[in-house]
Amino acid sequence: MPAYVHMRKVVLLLLVIVVIGVAGSGFYVYSQLNRPFRGYSEPEVFVEIPSGAGSRAIGQRLIAAGVVHDELTYRAALWRSGQARRLKAGEYRFDREMTPLDVLDKLARGDVYLLTLTFREGLTIAEMAQVFESHGFGPAKTFVAAAADASLVHDFDPDAKDLEGYLFPETYSLPRGSDAPRVVRAMVDRFRHVATPELRQAAAGLGFNVRQLVTLASLVEKETAKPEERPQVAAVYANRLKIGMGLQCDPTVIYALQRAGRYTGNLRRDDLLFDSPYNTYRYPGLPPGPIAAPGKGSLEAAAAPAAVDYVYFVSRNDGTHEFARTLDEHNRNVQRWQVQYFRDLRAQRRN
Repeated sequence: MPAYVHMRKVVLLLLVIVVIGVAGSGFYVYSQLNRPFRGYSEPEVFVEIPSGAGSRAIGQRLIAAGVVHDELTYRAALWRSGQARRLKAGEYRFDREMTPLDVLDKLARGDVYLLTLTFREGLTIAEMAQVFESHGFGPAKTFVAAAADASLVHDFDPDAKDLEGYLFPETYSLPRGSDAPRVVRAMVDRFRHVATPELRQAAAGLGFNVRQLVTLASLVEKETAKPEERPQVAAVYANRLKIGMGLQCDPTVIYALQRAGRYTGNLRRDDLLFDSPYNTYRYPGLPPGPIAAPGKGSLEAAAAPAAVDYVYFVSRNDGTHEFARTLDEHNRNVQRWQVQYFRDLRAQRRN
């Protein structure tokens, strides 16, 4: 057999081997693209994608974490998906088998892992700090320290000594490891969004600056949880302010006692004499600042009180209140809801 014929056979054989190898590799990669993979033994793994990371660096992190099998599979999935320029930064949680295409889709959607932290309306900084700690974000004292940074609101409240009232109560979605300053900044930013220019303008029309608006709203927040009552409660306090009548708001006394470390959980008659500028039984006008974090409804009520001439209200003991225009009417309401009501309740218990 001539040498050149032998050489042709060798070349053809090599080509066949190469074709088979390429085809085999292609089949392997194609099968990997649609095969769920999990290369980690822990119940879950977290992969942090830094801002500005390129597709190669992202792939290395996914492979190192055991989320994607190998670089060849990752590259093929990246080409197949067309998502190379859409992968978003953030921390991602993986807790199950996923195909490479599903992994890239998760990153392209920005499905980052977030924790929720809920602060209800009417909490003080100290109470929010306990919520912060109980959800594992860090010590309560770090939240209190962050909430002391009044510079965050000095552009609209230069008199603020801390952020009481300006930490908006809501549910926040936060990355793991969010520290107190980050949470506090998010809460102040949310307050700015809710306290719109229109809301502030409405308050200014009543003669209130932002601090006075939030202070009045905090009183409303602490006095009633009924949305429909907030404008009426705001009207009572606004009317009292107009005629120079003391606000006589029990929650302000409680707040004063809390600040002094003297609140026992029950408000006694003697406590109404406690000497504090926050005690609206002793000092006229609004207290020096907010006594809690008001929600949107209370802020809106304070900026637009109901058009009523009420100056009194008393609890009906079911979360609602009875409103009155005159002292005589108020005294009758007190007799009914605070005297006769409990007298009848004690009689029922005896029977």
